[in-house]
Amino acid sequence: MKMEPINLYDFETIMRVKLPKMAYDYYASGAHDEITLRENHAAFDRIRLRYRVLRDVSQRDLSTTVMKEPISMPVVIAPTAFHRMAHPDGEIATTKAASKAGTIMILSTLATSSIEEVMEVATGPVWFQLYVYKDRGTTAGLVERAESAGCSALVLTVDAQIWGQRERDVRNCFRLPEGLSLKNLMPVGKEQLPRDVAGSGLAAYVTSLFDPALSWKDLDWLCSITKVPVLIKGVVHPDDARHAVDYGIAGVIVSNHGGRQLDTAPASIEALSGIVEAVEDGLEVLIDGGIRRGTDVVKALALGARAVGVGRPIIWGLAHDGENGVLRVLEILRSEIDSAMGLCGCASVEEISRDLIG
Repeated sequence: MKMEPINLYDFETIMRVKLPKMAYDYYASGAHDEITLRENHAAFDRIRLRYRVLRDVSQRDLSTTVMKEPISMPVVIAPTAFHRMAHPDGEIATTKAASKAGTIMILSTLATSSIEEVMEVATGPVWFQLYVYKDRGTTAGLVERAESAGCSALVLTVDAQIWGQRERDVRNCFRLPEGLSLKNLMPVGKEQLPRDVAGSGLAAYVTSLFDPALSWKDLDWLCSITKVPVLIKGVVHPDDARHAVDYGIAGVIVSNHGGRQLDTAPASIEALSGIVEAVEDGLEVLIDGGIRRGTDVVKALALGARAVGVGRPIIWGLAHDGENGVLRVLEILRSEIDSAMGLCGCASVEEISRDLIG
């Protein structure tokens, strides 16, 4: 009898065989020696939970809010590109699953479904992840479309002005499969990755079009052209978190881009405490990178995160069974968080505190 996946690692094992090598390597790989990629989860494994006993945990509540958005558990879907490379329904399926699970979908600029297509099926909150192009008109157009379509926050990625060297993509000469494109960039003619270059077509695209001059002063410009909250994603240094407070940013996401940018950067969970201390409750802090178990989520919340973002496991679920696969990943994680909370003596997310970390 065929066994269904029972944890997030099972999904990856299945997908390693199911997906074409170029697609699997794109989703799974990190920069250079992939040290940070591996450390993102290994660092969670080194943290111990010092649980509490003899507390009434007969009823447990996983719900919380992020940027005033109510969500059913402290997990959101982190932005990842090219969902239709994993499944024909792509970001449409992922968004439907997020809505059914009662959480936030963060849609990538580099999606293979457009903002409008996604918002048409969304029944829950959607945020839009933004890359800044050299052509600021392109960027402003994306912001306008996201806000007009109903996205309730912008997530500016700030750690990708220069693209990390992802050697698996270079060796595979990564290209999008025929028929797929960056749908959000079609109106401005920037939807295709170059095919006439050596190495990674995505790296060539980024080098050609993304703005390496992006700096703190540009945050004033970005905030001036939108009415929705702006978060910045890719923060690991406390000084940058303090700058975010000074610039009126609504939130920060502690992230090293899934280990895909600067190799040997700290694991996200290792950077979290310093960021939380730096902002002093001045803004909300989220984290992504390496979350694979419910205990990882509890650890992140105990160290001060409001919620966690999950990226690669969502792709594994999508490739396995489309919308149902993504929903299954989220429900497995929900069950593990519920169990971990109960075993730690916490009946609600608010009861997860720093003293749980041993």
